[in-house]
Amino acid sequence: MSLKYLYHNEDFQLESGESLKGIKIAYQTWGTYDPSKNNVVWVCHALTGNANVFDWWGDLFGDDKYFNPKEYFIICANVLGSHYGSTGPLSKRANGIKYYHSFPNITTLDMVNAHEILRKELGLEKIDFLIGASLGGQQAVQWASSYPEVIKQLALIATNAKHSPYGIAFNETQRMTIQADQTFRYSYDEAGLEGLKAARAIAMLSYRSGSGYGATQYEINNEKQDDFRASSYQRYQGEKFAKRFNAFSYWSLSKSMDSHNVFRVHADALERITARTICIGITTDLLFPPSEQKFLNDQISNSIYTEIESEFGHDGFLVEGGQLEKILNDFLKENTAKYKPTIFKQKHLIVA
Repeated sequence: MSLKYLYHNEDFQLESGESLKGIKIAYQTWGTYDPSKNNVVWVCHALTGNANVFDWWGDLFGDDKYFNPKEYFIICANVLGSHYGSTGPLSKRANGIKYYHSFPNITTLDMVNAHEILRKELGLEKIDFLIGASLGGQQAVQWASSYPEVIKQLALIATNAKHSPYGIAFNETQRMTIQADQTFRYSYDEAGLEGLKAARAIAMLSYRSGSGYGATQYEINNEKQDDFRASSYQRYQGEKFAKRFNAFSYWSLSKSMDSHNVFRVHADALERITARTICIGITTDLLFPPSEQKFLNDQISNSIYTEIESEFGHDGFLVEGGQLEKILNDFLKENTAKYKPTIFKQKHLIVA
């Protein structure tokens, strides 16, 4: 399916108090909407994802996959600030000049409010199943909290209610590498790409785990003194990413992730969620450790918790398609045993 666009020509108010003079939302849909079937599945993509969920989550979404358009009406919208079609730093303002450094701060609530405009335009009264991981999960928990009447069932994968100091530190370190690229001070589409390559390499350390690198980048040759597999892997990831993304959007979206805090609008944000919910952790996730999903589960009233076993850290939500399919099938078929930690205290994890 081809990319579609919704043009919202009214001023779009941001949580910061600033506004955008109209916004463009890029999105894709698959399948047929039938209100009688309760088959609406909305996917919120992660930091550098796009609206083509069949491409990046192909283990779960696609023809003859678990979520297939023969049975489900599937929607995925590109977030504000991104590189893939929605209004972002490379978009033109009304005067024809691109935003670049002047693009305003976007929060997960702003992303959700844009999704809400699209939901209403598509004529969807409810979302039967909302799913997101990482930044996508941050959007999903914000959506279910801000608009509890809209979301019926919810899957929160490798995400949190408020971004952690560790996660913010990782993102700031990446932004420092972009800023160290002297070209980033200028305003053109390819500015900061060398810094972006280094930032992506840093990000890979938080997306994977030590055991994952050991499994995939281990050196058999004990005589080697340079040009290690892990070194070339980091360079490759940086080069590949710089060919498909831009430094301004990466800067903007990492700031969005840092500012994520569902308690900023409602002190009882998680208690407001009425959706039947599953919170899914990944055993080796450094960036969004399982304790953060257990916190979500503990605070959301109608929630269960389970984990993906993986050596691949945060990227386990993309890599472990078989496990995730079974977990979601059990949840949607109501086969999952309810899990509630009897005692769960994580000092300094969440400050409401």
